[in-house]
Amino acid sequence: MTKIHQTYTLPKETLTLKQKVGQLFMPAVFINDTEEEVQQMEKLIKEQHVGSICFFHSRASAATNFEGKKKIVHNEKSYDRLLELITRYQKAATIPLLVAIDAEWGLAMRIENTPQYPYAITLGALTSNNDLIYKVGKAIGNDCRQAGIQWNLGPVVDINNNPENPVIGYRSFGDDKNSVTHKAEAFLKGMAKSGTLNSIKHFPGHGDTATDSHLGLPVIDKSLEELMENELFPFQKLIKAGVDSVMVGHLLLPQLDSENPSTTSSRIITDLLRKQLGFKGVVISDALNMHAVSKKFPQKGALEKAAFTAGMDVLCFSEHVAEGVEQILTNASEERIQESFERVWKLKHKVFSEKTPSSDSGTGENSKLNRKIAAQSITELYDNTSIVEQIKSSDFLNVSVNSGNKNSLSEQISSNFGSKEVDLDAALASDNQNLVLSIFPPAVKPKNQFGFDEKTLSLIHKLVGKKNTLIYLFGNPYVLDVLKLKPSSNAVLAYQDFPEFQEVAFEHFSGTIEAKGELPIQLKTFQP
Repeated sequence: MTKIHQTYTLPKETLTLKQKVGQLFMPAVFINDTEEEVQQMEKLIKEQHVGSICFFHSRASAATNFEGKKKIVHNEKSYDRLLELITRYQKAATIPLLVAIDAEWGLAMRIENTPQYPYAITLGALTSNNDLIYKVGKAIGNDCRQAGIQWNLGPVVDINNNPENPVIGYRSFGDDKNSVTHKAEAFLKGMAKSGTLNSIKHFPGHGDTATDSHLGLPVIDKSLEELMENELFPFQKLIKAGVDSVMVGHLLLPQLDSENPSTTSSRIITDLLRKQLGFKGVVISDALNMHAVSKKFPQKGALEKAAFTAGMDVLCFSEHVAEGVEQILTNASEERIQESFERVWKLKHKVFSEKTPSSDSGTGENSKLNRKIAAQSITELYDNTSIVEQIKSSDFLNVSVNSGNKNSLSEQISSNFGSKEVDLDAALASDNQNLVLSIFPPAVKPKNQFGFDEKTLSLIHKLVGKKNTLIYLFGNPYVLDVLKLKPSSNAVLAYQDFPEFQEVAFEHFSGTIEAKGELPIQLKTFQP
């Protein structure tokens, strides 16, 4: 990636009230926008004195295309386009923009051909090596700063204690509040070392829900005491340790506020987050285009006004900036506007006026780091080790469900053990009762059974029901719950499909390394 170094100077003169309100808005910008759309955004930034922008891939990506009906176009040069657009948008701004992005597992979450690091659930499998998580946070922060991005909207500190969760899942460090807190803290320290701003999310806790807030409003019917004991635990601890911002999710908590979702609830933002938990930094909304809240406020600018009135400082993915600015100017007191403005200005001062740490990430460093994480996170879920030994010592079938991925585990098994790769149909037709089954799920999210078609799933169900199977899973561990495994099933979780994780999986199969990871969540299939 090309390194760019940009410095901006904050204006010393007094800003008008309208400029201060504009600083509270963070519209979405898209890598693959047309020239006409880019020019419209440049005009909006200039005229409304927009304070920050958040980058997404395209208007066909998950950020706007919730139902997945639009086709995402792959852009080989999206990183170069990112650099170009950052330069253009900063030039359009009279006051330097804070540039934000969701880079929970690296810029690759939004931008092609950029370093990708493991999902939070993979880091959750690390048993003691939080130094590796620190290095991930630092590396992601360095990648952001090199691109001209100052604000990474992460990490997720939700405790994922609901296996049916369609939107958090693999983005969480796990289902244990202490583990989630410690791992998030390591990640945050790494990002801080790079000089990148953070945002812990999704307050007050999005883990225990089966509703996707992009599509509907999740309800978490728990008392404040229950929330303080679990969901709010990481937020409490990390706020005390010091964070730049807290992102409020779109959730309905009827025992705290029966009428308003958290996004527009003063009881949740002002009373709970500000007063009870003592958070003095920037409160940022989750994307305001999400249907959990956007459909409830059809009038342009009404949602922005309601969220600000409830205590929000930064309005992320506001689709109605001009109307929102006007609504806040008309209805809010100058004192209230000044409070939010000063918090945002403090963040800007931190990244534009203070010395930025020098970046020390080099080419290939992410691969080395991923390799170390792969070796420390690989996890055995063995119910019957004698069957594992029986499979390995036999003339087993080498079965691959690769979903279009390169399967180097299967290739190396074929080369080193002479076991030719076969598909599900051939394995089912064979008299051989022993097989190694490597699975690359088509999707990381649980929607539509992780993207598996019915035929493939049915064949897997038949195989694991009839034969001795050792599974190597390169994906979300929750996949195991849809495979209809036997009580005596044996599985190895590699978590990621990166080449480094496939190499480590073969080393594990060969017996040259031991599995050191622990499953960070509870599965229905493998009970303790």
